[in-house]
Amino acid sequence: MSVYDVIARLPGIEEVRRTSRALATLDAVLSPEPEYRYFSFDAHWRAGQETALMVSGSGDQYSIVFSADGAIAQGFDHESPISQWNSPARKTWPGLFVGLPDELAAALEEPAFRDHDGSQAVTVCFWRTPADDRWHCGPVEGAEKDGADWMFDLLADGRPEAYQRFATHCYGSPLEIDAIRHVYALKPLTEEVVAALNPELGLDDLERDIAAIGYRRS
Repeated sequence: MSVYDVIARLPGIEEVRRTSRALATLDAVLSPEPEYRYFSFDAHWRAGQETALMVSGSGDQYSIVFSADGAIAQGFDHESPISQWNSPARKTWPGLFVGLPDELAAALEEPAFRDHDGSQAVTVCFWRTPADDRWHCGPVEGAEKDGADWMFDLLADGRPEAYQRFATHCYGSPLEIDAIRHVYALKPLTEEVVAALNPELGLDDLERDIAAIGYRRS
């Protein structure tokens, strides 16, 4: 699978935003230490912008910037053959940003989404404006090895059961599906839901995370 397959499966901008917020909240409950989380969400990223982030801990990452102009996603698979590290000049793969609307292009210059040497760390990019009826990407040859399939799978799937499988694999214990469904629905977070996911945490322990994510508590 490639970016073309992923964008064909992705729901609209608001559903991607909702799922991104849910993933970040679930990870905050399961992993109290931020540096060990896969997913995060910043509801106060920039004026008029929110961002969803994934960091694998192994050099892979993605960012999605949401604004009134739409959404733009950038992902980096460090093992992908189209990584800039496989280019002598450290250039991004041809075609990645072709067709990107000007109003979304500012995200490409964001220092937080660049590598440690300032180069763009991108193997997949796609976007959508409020006027679009689907997601778009550039004409990238070799995209079948861009890493889009595994990086954005949870967003493309959109089901609580997908996160349950992910968390069981990553955190080592099965989770109650009803608690995950509660968070996916963005219902107010309660002590009961937090305890079902992580008995070692209370709702007050998550106050700062909830505020950053923009999630409601009871």
